[in-house]
Amino acid sequence: MNSIIYDSIALAIGYLLGSIPFGLLLTRLAGAGDLRSIGSGNIGATNVLRTGRKDLAAATLLLDGLKGTAAALIGASLSPEGGMIAGFAAFIGHVAPVWLQFKGGKGVATFLGVLFGLNWPTALIFCFVWLSAAALWRYSSLGALTASAAAPIALFMLGRSGEGFVVAIMAAILFYRHRENIARLRAGTETRIGQKA
Repeated sequence: MNSIIYDSIALAIGYLLGSIPFGLLLTRLAGAGDLRSIGSGNIGATNVLRTGRKDLAAATLLLDGLKGTAAALIGASLSPEGGMIAGFAAFIGHVAPVWLQFKGGKGVATFLGVLFGLNWPTALIFCFVWLSAAALWRYSSLGALTASAAAPIALFMLGRSGEGFVVAIMAAILFYRHRENIARLRAGTETRIGQKA
């Protein structure tokens, strides 16, 4: 019974942390307007960058990642499965925050943050694959998608099947959130790194 209570607490804490829209809050505080009316309308770091504020984009990237890490670590302190539960909930909170009518970000930074909280070697593998793929193909979105697909495989290979299963679900959601990017990649119209949109 106690484990159910602690897992429920981990779920709630994870979702609440994940649903904090740092990109939206930072741009409003900086007087850059409503982020949802700029560019793609997304609340993540990539769209924050479209405001011309690299500092705000970097801060958004960092904070969106840290909330995933914090959720996983807090959850792990509550119960054996709490890290996975809170990490997954934080990811869901980011992509579907209740405060914004469930219209959130694409989840890459929070995905990575959760990995750091669950298993830092896998997070480093994610970073390596992401940077390598982005450097090879010059598509940020493709780098993120490739890395997210590699993450659950890495966890399974490390013998962490429970976390691997949860991260695989997160990766599937991340792919869905990038469906427009995937369509542009297939059509050859996706913007490359360093190329003006």
